[in-house]
Amino acid sequence: EVHFVESGGGLVQAGGSLRLSCAASGFTFDDYVIGWFRQAPGKEREGVSCISSDGGNQYYRDSVKGRFTTSRDNAKDTVYLQMNSLKAEDTAVYYCATGQICSWSNAQYDYWGQGIQVTVSS
Repeated sequence: EVHFVESGGGLVQAGGSLRLSCAASGFTFDDYVIGWFRQAPGKEREGVSCISSDGGNQYYRDSVKGRFTTSRDNAKDTVYLQMNSLKAEDTAVYYCATGQICSWSNAQYDYWGQGIQVTVSS
């Protein structure tokens, strides 16, 4: 059974940093890309970043480029999202998800974490 444990969320002031972790189990971790998505209240879920199966390629939505960094440790079956210079508009529930290819479409991802709240106070 595929399972994710997300951690590292919380409340931070604008300009601060958080590091999200997503520990996976139940599948061959290094065969799949991992995406990070977020959903703010009243808004649709949107893609934030994606990292290739070997970690060699990362993709970011424009609004987080230069501030967020995704990485993975395939030996630990864990992916990370380092978020710096956080803004109030980054406030959302963040999800990790696994799929075959990196995409901004939710439909391309097969399994999802439970989500973790990130709140940035201005």
